Amino acid sequence: MDLEKQPQKQPATPAEPKAAEPARPEPAVAEPAVATGPGALRASDADRDRIADILRDALAEGRIDAEEHGERIDAVYRAKTLGELEPLVRDLPAPTPTRTEAAEPYAYGPDDSAVPAENMVAVFSSTTRKGRWRVGRRTNAFALFGNIEIDLTEAIFAQRLTTIDATSIFGNVEVHVPENITLRGNGTGVFGNFEVRTLEAADPEAPVVVVNGYSVFGNVEARPKRGKLIADLHDRLRKHLGH
Repeated sequence: MDLEKQPQKQPATPAEPKAAEPARPEPAVAEPAVATGPGALRASDADRDRIADILRDALAEGRIDAEEHGERIDAVYRAKTLGELEPLVRDLPAPTPTRTEAAEPYAYGPDDSAVPAENMVAVFSSTTRKGRWRVGRRTNAFALFGNIEIDLTEAIFAQRLTTIDATSIFGNVEVHVPENITLRGNGTGVFGNFEVRTLEAADPEAPVVVVNGYSVFGNVEARPKRGKLIADLHDRLRKHLGH
């Protein structure tokens, strides 16, 4: 009996390798949006102060009332960008720039070192110098159980540097100057007080008063007098010196 021929198994054909799929580009990471334009810049303290000055002028001129001024000022100091600041003054005029005029030189006289110093002495007594008077280049003040007051708030400074040598023994020496001059000093207190409240004038040509000395069981004090200014110093010196 013939056996049915079994079909021979064909060897498996190796699978063709699949073509590699092209790599998919990774999605780009979105960069944070960067604000552009001048209004998006961060506001500085100087920017806030500039806007506050405009609002202050507007209040003084009656363009806005106190309530609105307060609301806008609060918004000024909460603002973080220039774009938040500008709308607060958009309906207000820009400040008018002031023209700065060159300061005229002071009409000081010649610094004559040969002029003798002025002496002020108070022994069991009191001595005062104030009002309109011409300040000398150097003043010596000596107080022994006494009191000396030197008031320069209305004085005429004929030279730029004025030196006051103050000595107080069981006494008191007080020097008062205007607020718009330079005040300096150096001294010592022995069981007493020596105090000079230094002051630097905005004008580099303003008069300079230097107070030196010491106190023993006494007091030496020099300070600016609040509210006292030499507003007409240039004209006053010219008239006095004949310029």
